[in-house]
Amino acid sequence: MPTVICKQCGKTFYAKPFWINKGFGIYCSSVCQYQGARRGKIINCDQCGKEAYKQLKALTKSKSGKFFCGKSCQTKWRNAEFIQERHANWKEGRYAYRSVLSRNKVPAVCALCKINDRRVLAVHHIDEDRSNNNIDNLAWLCHNCHHLVHHHTEARATFMATIV
Repeated sequence: MPTVICKQCGKTFYAKPFWINKGFGIYCSSVCQYQGARRGKIINCDQCGKEAYKQLKALTKSKSGKFFCGKSCQTKWRNAEFIQERHANWKEGRYAYRSVLSRNKVPAVCALCKINDRRVLAVHHIDEDRSNNNIDNLAWLCHNCHHLVHHHTEARATFMATIV
């Protein structure tokens, strides 16, 4: 009756001689066997500080050198890190106006013809300065009215009268 010391936890346990001859009988349980097979490290999450286990592959393939306990912490870090100029799709903030009216709950209705089909609505800059994305400078116009406001003085005068 050979007793063996577990390689992982140090507890003594009984191992059959056949197991020992075959190279088994190293761990006292499947839990210790699993723990012994792990090659990674326990790290602290860069976002919340909670401990998490990471495999060697994850430790060597990280582009940022930061490690997280889960996807939620990784997403919080990414959304705080890659904003405005540091975001790959940043275009000097000129194209943010497309969602400004929706986010401020301005009804999606053309200011001239009152059509409410979102498929044909566009955002118009009242002062025609595309970098001025203040809510007071933006208005919904359908594509037809948008063209008229830009190219015909009568339509522009009518539009200016409706927004005042």
